[in-house]
Amino acid sequence: MAGGLAALLDDVAALARAAAASVDDVGAAATRASVKATGVVVDDTAVTPRYVEGIDPKRELPIIRKIATGSIRNKLLIILPAIMLLSQFLPWIVMPILMIGGCYLSFEGAEKLWEALRGGHVEESNEGKSEDQITSGAIRTDFILSAEIMVISLKEVEDEPFLSRLVILVVVALIITALVYGVVALIVKMDDVGLHLRDKPGSGAQRIGNLLVNGMPKVLSVLSTVGIAAMLWVGGHILLMGLDDVGWHWPYAQVHHLEHAVHEATGAFGGVLGWLTNTLCSAAVGLVVGAVMVAVVHQVVHRRHQSSESAAH
Repeated sequence: MAGGLAALLDDVAALARAAAASVDDVGAAATRASVKATGVVVDDTAVTPRYVEGIDPKRELPIIRKIATGSIRNKLLIILPAIMLLSQFLPWIVMPILMIGGCYLSFEGAEKLWEALRGGHVEESNEGKSEDQITSGAIRTDFILSAEIMVISLKEVEDEPFLSRLVILVVVALIITALVYGVVALIVKMDDVGLHLRDKPGSGAQRIGNLLVNGMPKVLSVLSTVGIAAMLWVGGHILLMGLDDVGWHWPYAQVHHLEHAVHEATGAFGGVLGWLTNTLCSAAVGLVVGAVMVAVVHQVVHRRHQSSESAAH
């Protein structure tokens, strides 16, 4: 009996170790997949605060909570089942979908850069909209960004078994949603914290309050710029990897060769500078592809506008 109990305890211990290893593997894979989706995460974080501009400060956090709940539904109830089925039964289609997403990111990044160079772009106002309208609009925008996040993450763990893939992507969805909307909530309420501190009697608290109030617009501006750069980088990198995956190896081979050359030539800083070289090349590819798409789309819109004016006359 004692021997049987000892054997049973050994088996339990072995199962516990295997479970712990599996949890570690899932955590590592989820972290790796989340990092790959950084560009879209930054863009999501930069875009969302504008949905609560101009509304009652007391309603900001409830609206963000509703958008976050909608984002979780997008990821877990719509996007995740769709991409899991595709990855299981039509795995070859994942890369084309990812490349379409890379084109979308490149287009968005290039268009935002073009708008910035033209002197900025006036966002659609929330004036006159109900909370339901604001929330539904934000959730629709989130759907596109969430789809990109989940497909990018799936591509990173596509060699895992079905159940592992499912668990990893659920973890990624929860982590990224909490990260994005936690940061958004912090950004949105930072003005209120600053205003509260400015009313305090201490000079130190007032200085911090002024710093927060005056600094948050700059933080949002920097975040927007980083988001543009990240979209171009991630979009271009996806396209380079996709071309390599479908058989056209030359573009990514040239980037890899240049990265290796910089790495070898710069000694102690080779790793960082090599990565930066790859990143800049990917961003350049994203910018070129995105610029072409922006030019085509604007030309089509311009022609439709001219046609509508001609029909009106």
